[in-house]
Amino acid sequence: MNLYMDTTLAKKYKSNTQKARVITEKWTHDNIYCIRCGNKKIEKYENNKPVADFYCPHCKSEYELKSHAGLFRKKIVDGAYDTMITRITSNNNPDLFGMEYNHVNYCIDNFFVIPKYFFTVDIIEKRKPLGPMARRAGWVGCNILLTEIPSNGCIYLIRHGKEIDYQLVINKLQRANFLEEKNIAKRGWLMDVLRCVDKIKTNEFTLSDIYNFEDELHARHLGNQHIRDKIRQQLQVLRDRGYIEFLSRGHYRKID
Repeated sequence: MNLYMDTTLAKKYKSNTQKARVITEKWTHDNIYCIRCGNKKIEKYENNKPVADFYCPHCKSEYELKSHAGLFRKKIVDGAYDTMITRITSNNNPDLFGMEYNHVNYCIDNFFVIPKYFFTVDIIEKRKPLGPMARRAGWVGCNILLTEIPSNGCIYLIRHGKEIDYQLVINKLQRANFLEEKNIAKRGWLMDVLRCVDKIKTNEFTLSDIYNFEDELHARHLGNQHIRDKIRQQLQVLRDRGYIEFLSRGHYRKID
């Protein structure tokens, strides 16, 4: 995999946004494979398709690409807020490719995928409407909050300028597939508790450790008055799906 992008492709464009789009999309088309089925080639949709940028001709999986010169830090700027929420709640969103590159030499520093079933309404931040003088006055965009995505939900194909072994990437995705939940309400609870487990620094933890997040979870699920019951329920789901193991009454261990 050649980690350097071809900047000559952008010579005929004036807009920096257009230049970045052409360069990054061409590199992705030429180098990235389908993480769903392992097919070595993905294809690019025509420009301005509202849902996705790429698709796999073999399994029909779809991918949206977001790139950034430098690190994304805490969030990724995305499109219209209402469209994003509709996509998530209708299970019609694509997997997300994230690319971070060096703006001087156009070398890929990081390239990762966030599987679509890690997206919940809570990780989407609503931006302020565009002002009255803007060309699209009143339009409301959104941000994807990277800090709200569990660590299992960010799978790297390239990390710190080094390509990750193809089979390792596929294996990680297949393991993450056990967390897939189409019911958006159940998905929200599963991802919220998994995120809380992530925040515990030790590999082994207790119910008391998870109960420390009770107020945080209640703020996300105001209609639920049985937070601790839901926590125990989701820990059982995570155990059944191979992400934690039960040691003894009230004691658990994360499975790497």
